[in-house]
Amino acid sequence: MSYSYTTSSTFTRTDVAYVASKVAADLRAITSYYGQPSESEIQDYYEELVELLAEGCVARIEYGFSRSNKRVFTLSYEVGQDGSLQDGRSGGVPARADVSNAAWYSFLFPSRKWYGLNDAERQRIASRLPFTRTPGKEPQDGDGSWTIGNGYSSRGISTRRSIFSTS
Repeated sequence: MSYSYTTSSTFTRTDVAYVASKVAADLRAITSYYGQPSESEIQDYYEELVELLAEGCVARIEYGFSRSNKRVFTLSYEVGQDGSLQDGRSGGVPARADVSNAAWYSFLFPSRKWYGLNDAERQRIASRLPFTRTPGKEPQDGDGSWTIGNGYSSRGISTRRSIFSTS
């Protein structure tokens, strides 16, 4: 005789806020080492991430520094909604990347769900965001490498952090 069962996991806005708070903590570490982003920018990024994660509308998001459209130092968060990643402590942000003459940037990669929404649904979500993103080209990798860092998760919402650094 065999048995089977199905489980389901739904995440709440509290779970989403928890994951976004870990990203915000990483951004604060970047600020302490490199002087950017500002606290108000971090708050805006946090609010944006909470809204987009709650709606399932972000696939990946990057925060970092680029020079001549090449990544110098970047934290990239790939979003999964399967809860398969273990929850790690925020932090572990490298403190010695050379970001001299580099510009701060953030780049958002929308999810498939976002592209499947009609204009009214997109506008409904966009109206709750703290700022409007403008189209652009993502930076290319500079003379550095990617490493897999911490993952953050809570009840079915998760991110996997990768770090690009030239040092």
